[in-house]
Amino acid sequence: MTAAAPGQNLPGGPAAPATWRPTDGWLLGIVLAVINFWLFAQTLLNVIPGVQNSLGLAPTVANLAVSITALMSGLFIVVFGGLADRVGRVRVMKVGIWLSVVGSLLIALTPAKHGALTSSLMMSGRIVQGLSAACVMPSTIALIKTFYEGKDRQRALSFWSIGSWGGSGFCSLFGGLMAVSPLGWRSIFYISIVLSLIALYLVRSTPESRATAGPTGQFDWGGLITFVVAMLAINVFISQGPKLGWFSYASLSLLVVFVTAILVFFHLETHRTSAFIDLGIFRNATFSGATLSNFLLNGAAGTLVVALGLVQQAAGWTSLQSGLLTLGYLGAILATIRVGERLLQRFGPKRPMLWGSATTAAGVLLTSMTFVLIRQYAVLAFIGFTLFGIGLGMYATPSTDAAMSNVPADEVGAAAGLYKMASSLGSAFGVALSATIYAAASHLPSDLVPHIFWGNQANVALRFGGGLALLFNVFMCVGALISIMVTVPATQPQPEREAKPEVPAVPNFGS
Repeated sequence: MTAAAPGQNLPGGPAAPATWRPTDGWLLGIVLAVINFWLFAQTLLNVIPGVQNSLGLAPTVANLAVSITALMSGLFIVVFGGLADRVGRVRVMKVGIWLSVVGSLLIALTPAKHGALTSSLMMSGRIVQGLSAACVMPSTIALIKTFYEGKDRQRALSFWSIGSWGGSGFCSLFGGLMAVSPLGWRSIFYISIVLSLIALYLVRSTPESRATAGPTGQFDWGGLITFVVAMLAINVFISQGPKLGWFSYASLSLLVVFVTAILVFFHLETHRTSAFIDLGIFRNATFSGATLSNFLLNGAAGTLVVALGLVQQAAGWTSLQSGLLTLGYLGAILATIRVGERLLQRFGPKRPMLWGSATTAAGVLLTSMTFVLIRQYAVLAFIGFTLFGIGLGMYATPSTDAAMSNVPADEVGAAAGLYKMASSLGSAFGVALSATIYAAASHLPSDLVPHIFWGNQANVALRFGGGLALLFNVFMCVGALISIMVTVPATQPQPEREAKPEVPAVPNFGS
């Protein structure tokens, strides 16, 4: 592990205690900060029907409450990552944890059937939870890079991934269990508050860290505003495209706004010395490849939506029965994240990233075999989801380490935001397109469906649509494989150390 030596400052921050070192307790605080979003905020994906009935929410409000948290997170994660580099990563992290407390409290205290008050508190809580994630995700990754190096950093990133990937895999089951328990669904958010306060206590003494040589001059408000407008437009287009219609006036207008805003953004950022985001970061092929593959592999999230929806629609399964198909996914991803760390240490990032992407593709391919009988499909899907989890577990730590090890220390917050935004956009893109393909192909006339489906012929259109949508997710995984092959070097580059005599600093590991 690394820490400030006696008399040194962390980059741009106050003097750190001479004996301060990141402990396992500190790392636990970081994991709790991360897991509060993935394990608690995301439970609404599964428990929203009960919450809607309990509170008397309109269906449109309930659906928006589910999606708006990810939207706010994806929209602002780069913004807060860049701000963390400038104003302090510890400060932004702690703000994010307090926002998690506020958001959870608003939801837990939302009164039932009070009309506008009920809707306002629920939506406010969900928005605040999204902003919390946008603060916590990039700042915690940046702090891990700042305070650790080498194998210690890779170990820390593994535990960070357990909080993120493990929390997302467990949230549906956890939420369902809490919702049917005597404690009820509100207990989910009270537990979140308790763990947030524990996280704040564990990270209370963290010395501040910020960019040592950040941009000079006035803050780039133009870059910030155009970036937010562009990301809002594309997020709404991707998430709401199936409802609005991909070629509707509203959707096309969103695309025009996105293209216009992103062109203005690129113009501003390439003509200013104090740019909000240094686009030169994408000249680093390893960072670009890790980020692109992260986007594509997260796009395979559509597999969960299509496969679980298919067995409910075509075979009449309950949500609990379909959810049991993913138990192997949860166990596999938790078990293999540390395996990915060890593969990274032995082979560098490229091989485990390739192996993880290939294993994920194989798992999704098994779930696409919708032409078999339901009992056979259940076995294939269970194995497929287990392989899905194994693949993501192998990929997670090597990919994050490859991305973060290849960016300058002064830009690690913004880079972490870009990397995590790729996750959010990839997931939204994959789910939206998978759902669109599934819905469109499911309504094809039966004489256009290939005669390869066994058993019940009344649901072949649904099974054909599901199979096509799942094959789309296979292609997303193949795209991730290709991007890794082309961009990520076979061996991990040696970390560079920067010397800045005028500002004593922690060595810049892996830039």
